[in-house]
Amino acid sequence: MCGIVGYIGTQAASGILLEGLRKLEYRGYDSAGIATVLEGEIHCVRAKGKLINLEEKLAGEDNPARIGIAHTRWATHGKPEEYNAHPHMDTAKRIAVIQNGIIENYRDLREELKSRGCEFRSDTDTEVIPHLIAEQLAESDTSLLEAVRLVVNRLKGAFAIAVISADYPDELIVGRQQAPVVLGFGQGEFYCASDTPALVPYTRAVLPLENGELARMTPLGVEIYSFDGHRLKKTPRTLNWNPVMVEKQGFKHFMLKEIYEQPGVVRACLEAYFDGEWAATDADKSPTHLGLPPELLTDLQHIQIVACGTSWHAGLVGKYLIEQVAGVPTTVHYASEFRYAPAPITSNTLTIGVTQSGETADTLAALEMEKKRRSGFTQPELQSRLLGITNRPESSLGDLVPHIIDTHAGIEIGVAATKTFVAQVMAFYALALDLTYRRTAKSPEQLEEILIGLRQLPAQMEVVLESQERYIEELAHDFAETQDFIFLGRGINFPIALEGALKLKEISYIHAEGYPAGEMKHGPIALLDAKVPVVAIAMPGAVYEKVLSNAQEARARDARLIGVTPMDEQEAADTFDTLIPVPHVDELLSPILTVIPLQLLAYHIAARRGLDVDQPRNLAKSVTVE
Repeated sequence: MCGIVGYIGTQAASGILLEGLRKLEYRGYDSAGIATVLEGEIHCVRAKGKLINLEEKLAGEDNPARIGIAHTRWATHGKPEEYNAHPHMDTAKRIAVIQNGIIENYRDLREELKSRGCEFRSDTDTEVIPHLIAEQLAESDTSLLEAVRLVVNRLKGAFAIAVISADYPDELIVGRQQAPVVLGFGQGEFYCASDTPALVPYTRAVLPLENGELARMTPLGVEIYSFDGHRLKKTPRTLNWNPVMVEKQGFKHFMLKEIYEQPGVVRACLEAYFDGEWAATDADKSPTHLGLPPELLTDLQHIQIVACGTSWHAGLVGKYLIEQVAGVPTTVHYASEFRYAPAPITSNTLTIGVTQSGETADTLAALEMEKKRRSGFTQPELQSRLLGITNRPESSLGDLVPHIIDTHAGIEIGVAATKTFVAQVMAFYALALDLTYRRTAKSPEQLEEILIGLRQLPAQMEVVLESQERYIEELAHDFAETQDFIFLGRGINFPIALEGALKLKEISYIHAEGYPAGEMKHGPIALLDAKVPVVAIAMPGAVYEKVLSNAQEARARDARLIGVTPMDEQEAADTFDTLIPVPHVDELLSPILTVIPLQLLAYHIAARRGLDVDQPRNLAKSVTVE
C-alpha cells in the first residue's frame, strides 16, 4: 500500500529518492520521509501530509549522501502524523527502516522489546524492525545482511522492507514477504522500489524479489538470498516502458489523461487478443489468440472470478459475457470474502483472479487458497485451473498462477481506475469469445458480428470524448453541492452503474449507490427526492424499455434524471431531464462506451469541488494489505 524507494550508487541520493516518491505517491500520501547515511550518521527527515511538505523541509539542503531510503505512507497502524511517518529508527539512531505491509505479530514483539528497555517513538508496527536488527547486531558479531535475515524470520504478516545502517554505509538490504518490491540495475548504481514507475526514469533493467527473498545492494552489485540464507541466482528482465508514459502530457490530472487514453488501450487489446482479419468464412480457426492452452478451457462446467473494487465490477461484466455468450455458469466473488467462505469445490472449474496491479493482497490470498485446497485431488477435473487478468504480468500474480492475460493498459497513475477497467473488460470479451468458439456456442456469423462491433469501439469512444466532455464539465457545475447520487443499470450495464457510483464516491466524496434498475421499487426508491439525482444507463436492447420504465418511477419522485443513451431515441429524450448521448452500439458491447460519461462526470464533479482527483483521501492505488 505504501511507496518505498531505495538508492545506492554514485549520485546524490536525495534527489533520486524524492523523484521516486513522486512516482509512487499514488500508493499513499498520509506522510513521507527520507533517510540517508552521511559521515557515519543517519540523516532522517519526515513530514506529515503530502510529499510537498517533505520537499519544503528539505529545500536548500545540500546532502551529498550516496545511499538512502524514502517512503510515502498510507496509514494502517497509527494515525497519519509525523511521528508515525517512515523511516523508523532504533533507539541509538544507527539503523533506519521503511516498510510496506503489516507486521501481524508486532504487538508481541513490541512488548518483548520494551521489556528490554527499547524506546518507541511511534504507534506503528514498523518500528519493531530497527530495534530487532539493532539487537541482533549488538548480540553477535554478524553482518547487516545476517541481522536482517534473522529478524525477517521472526516477522509474521505481509511486508517489504528496506534497511540502511550508519555502521554499514555501503549496504542497502531489501526484503520481501507477500508485499511487492522491485530492484533496478544501473551502471554502478542500484535501486529498489515498491512499484516500477519509480525506476523507469533511471533504468529498465529490473528484478522483482519473490516471497522469502533478501537483496544485499552495494556499489559493486546486487546479491540475492533466501530467508534461510542460501545465495540465489537471478536474472533481471527488461521493461518495455519509458518515462513519457507516466507524465501528464498537458492534461490537468492523470485521471483525465487516462480516460482519454482508453481508445488507444482498446486498440491495443484488439491487436493483442483478436485476429484482425477473422470472418465467418474462417470458422476453421479461432478468432482470438490469447495463447491459453486447450486443457485450461476444455470441458468447463463452472468459472469463478475473484476480485476487489473496480476489478470486481469488471468481473461482473465478464460473468454476463461468459454466461450469455459462451454459456458457462459463472460466479463472481469478492476476494476478501472468498478467502474465508470459499465456494464448494466443483468439477472442471476455472478460477480467475482479476487485479490491476497483480499485487492485491486479498485476490492473491484467495487464489493461493484455491490452489492449495485443490492440490490434494488426484482427479484432473478437481485440480486447480488458475488464470490471472492483470496489467502487470511481472507481478506476484504472474508468479502465482500459470496463465496470464495481460491487459495492455500501460502505467495508470490515477488512484481511481479508468483505462485499466476498460482493459479488463476487453480481456473478458476475448475470453468469452475464445470459449464461445471452442464450445461452438454461437454461429460463425454471430461471432463475426460481435467482432465487427468490437473493432468499431475505439472510434466510437473517441466520439464520446470529443463530443461530450465539455458538456459534462458544464453539467458537473450543477452537482458541486450534491450529497447523494443514484446510478441505475440492468443486464450488462448494471456493473457499469456500480462502477459509476464507485468512481464518484472515490474522488468526489459524494455518497453514491448503484442499483439494478428493477430493484429500485423494492426499497431504494424511498431515498429519492428532488435533491437526489439519478443516472440511468439506457441502451437499446433486451432491457431498454424496462430501464426507461424504472427511470419513470424515479421521475415520479421528483428526482432529476440523467440518461446515458443514444441521442436519437425519442422515448429516452421524453423520459430524461438531461441526456448524455453515446453512439448506437449493440447492447452486448455498450459497457465500453457507457462507462466513459460516468468517468467524466465523476472527474469533473470532483475537479469542480476543488478536490485532489489523482490522490483521493484514504485511498491508495494498490491494496497490498488485508
